[in-house]
Amino acid sequence: MGQIVKNIVTGKEIQKPDPTNEEVTFDGGVMITETDTAGIITYANPKFREMTGYTKEELIGTPHNLNRHPDMPKEVFKIMWETLKGGNYWEGFVKNLRADGKYYLVIVWIKPRLNDNGDIIGYIAGRKIPDKALINRALIEYKKMKANES
Repeated sequence: MGQIVKNIVTGKEIQKPDPTNEEVTFDGGVMITETDTAGIITYANPKFREMTGYTKEELIGTPHNLNRHPDMPKEVFKIMWETLKGGNYWEGFVKNLRADGKYYLVIVWIKPRLNDNGDIIGYIAGRKIPDKALINRALIEYKKMKANES
């Protein structure tokens, strides 16, 4: 089994599954999450819970990287965090890992949530159905990026 992720609300540890090579197709709908500034999930709507296979209790208080698929290059998330911490909107293709080890492909958009003073207090993310040709190109590029990480 994979990495252990700790829920800071419940104290429970969640073991990430070993990935399988089986896709679960995202059919659209509203899949939304919110996090604090450290990427800890503070809200996960029913569609997100359905797609990931995790319960509300497992997700709230857990780092969002719980569903990060090991095929995703670290550089993608480095750029994402730099963009978000700079107060900017980020969008990208992502391969996510489900609780059962299967994966799903999405376009993720993330934007900072601001308080009345304009300070970043968290992030909100939504997902869209990706164009197959574009995501396949991104996955090829991600594979090259992963190879360069070693």
